[in-house]
Amino acid sequence: MTPYRVSDFDYALPPELIAQAPPASRGASRLLDVVGDRLVDRRFDELPQQVEAGDVVVFNDTRVIKARFHARKATGGRVEGLVERVVGPDAAWAQIRASHTPKVGAVLQLDGGGEARIEARDEQMVLLRFALPVPLDDWLDAHGDVPLPPYITRPPDAADLARYQTVYARVPGAVAAPTAGLHFDDALLAALAARGATLAYLTLHVGAGTFQPVRHDDVSQHRMHRERFSIPGPTRAAIAAARARNGRVIAVGTTTLRALEAAHDGSGNVVVGDADTALFITPGYRFGVVDRLVTNFHLPRSTLLMLVSAFAGYDRIRAAYAHAVAARYRFFSYGDAMLLRRLEG
Repeated sequence: MTPYRVSDFDYALPPELIAQAPPASRGASRLLDVVGDRLVDRRFDELPQQVEAGDVVVFNDTRVIKARFHARKATGGRVEGLVERVVGPDAAWAQIRASHTPKVGAVLQLDGGGEARIEARDEQMVLLRFALPVPLDDWLDAHGDVPLPPYITRPPDAADLARYQTVYARVPGAVAAPTAGLHFDDALLAALAARGATLAYLTLHVGAGTFQPVRHDDVSQHRMHRERFSIPGPTRAAIAAARARNGRVIAVGTTTLRALEAAHDGSGNVVVGDADTALFITPGYRFGVVDRLVTNFHLPRSTLLMLVSAFAGYDRIRAAYAHAVAARYRFFSYGDAMLLRRLEG
């Protein structure tokens, strides 16, 4: 395996190509179809034509919570927080940003009422213990903001409540959207089913760590963030049935792919149940479940760019991204998408 450096996953992106808002409607994005060494420009609503009867399309049905909150320190200094993972009715791991980072033991006064005490620190995360008049989930829903990613430079608005959420979102817990799913509306889901594909679902709660940079130049030294996922029995059965009829497993989004690969048993099947994963997929990884991947374009030097390079091939991804920049595709969460085929051999 080639020893990759983080600089191998860099690319030049004009800032105006970073999508700051969703398209006028779901399904109105572009789709770059990577067919071997051939690049085909499509509309996203053409995706069903690339799906065959007998395929299974797997979606992540996590629901984004209003995870961003604001507070002040005892000194009066302002603090912005982003919940990473709720770990109890009154506790959560979070990222916090302030002019001077508060220490363990500090108490934050929350906008909207209540307070949070910093109980521990783990690298960029702090463990907060909340004192609130209502459960933490309810407090965030009432007083939190939609956690738009850092490269969207405007504040969230009312439209983001709907558009930074998939139409099939069901299980609350994510602090970032599984963005490949944002392109789908009910009509597109129906079109996939009409093609004879099975639609299946799993849950992986996307954490804020998905935006964390790789800080080691040696990629193998990176510590991957951990995320919780759940594979239900009907999804395992749908994948097994697709395999039996020579159908393909199509993952919608890198989060779906990570969950399926983390849960596979070594023979192409997945294990039912709940688990955590810190799976870090880089070129050289051997995929056990997923045959096709629908995904958005990813940040330079990111773990997700490494994942898609492992899936479709490093050189093909480099060529696809260069084409997307030249063809003025829209990038990142509210941007356009790609359809990738697993690199064989």
